[in-house]
Amino acid sequence: MEKEVMSSLKMEGNILCSASSFIRKCIFGVLRVGAIPNHIAFIMDGNRRYAKKQKLSHDGAAGGGGRYDAGFWALMVMLLYCQELGVKYITAYAFSIDNFKRKPEEVESLMTSMLEKFHLLDILVKRLAVRVHFAGNLELLSNELRASAMELTEATAAYSKSVLTICIAYTSRDEILHAVRESCEQKRIGLEFGNDDDDEIKLMKVEKNMYMAVAPDPDIIIRTGGENRLSNFLLWQSCWSHLHSMRVLWPEIGVWNLVFAILNFQRNKTYYLEMKKKEKEL
Repeated sequence: MEKEVMSSLKMEGNILCSASSFIRKCIFGVLRVGAIPNHIAFIMDGNRRYAKKQKLSHDGAAGGGGRYDAGFWALMVMLLYCQELGVKYITAYAFSIDNFKRKPEEVESLMTSMLEKFHLLDILVKRLAVRVHFAGNLELLSNELRASAMELTEATAAYSKSVLTICIAYTSRDEILHAVRESCEQKRIGLEFGNDDDDEIKLMKVEKNMYMAVAPDPDIIIRTGGENRLSNFLLWQSCWSHLHSMRVLWPEIGVWNLVFAILNFQRNKTYYLEMKKKEKEL
């Protein structure tokens, strides 16, 4: 009797899953009639509030890792949905330089969890043919975590179906400072060795030295957690991005949240295209 009940529940679950998948495909089909963004960036806010809501420890003790597990799987689900929709570039704000100011035990717990997730990510992105790129001041990371990030970048360099950029030890101000310093140093070397006779630093050169040079400017920046600020994220690249804030906490983000963000983008796309065109004409 028990086996029959379990079998029935499993069958019912499979039917519901198939129905959900069919409905999602239909919705995505309708969305694709309109403009699909090429690049969506996520500010993954609300993890700590989710931890409090679910009674998970902030420092990773007593099951606190569940907080990071939920956030990781939310990102993987969004990656799958974006890939299914045809969004090529996905960027996630995973860890700000300012986050190093948190309690040492919380930072250590997050770094440990991140290292574990890198190994899992390596398996998942290879199956999905996703190229992984890390943006940020990686020198601030531990040797082990930095080495793992570089290995993952190299292992997925040949993939081109999607590009997942993980911003870690990142702030936009640090990125801009890094790009300007690199551009100045390259210009100095060029002038010193006679390879460059123009003492002006071009805007294009600065942009090539950005951490985010691997991806075009985001079409949509989605922030969960109900806040309406960029928090030092992609300040240079977000000039004409559509900003979409939602109250849902990051680990709880779902397909409908993504659908509404894209519909909102499609409704305002003409305006953003006009603004970009005017900028190029200047």
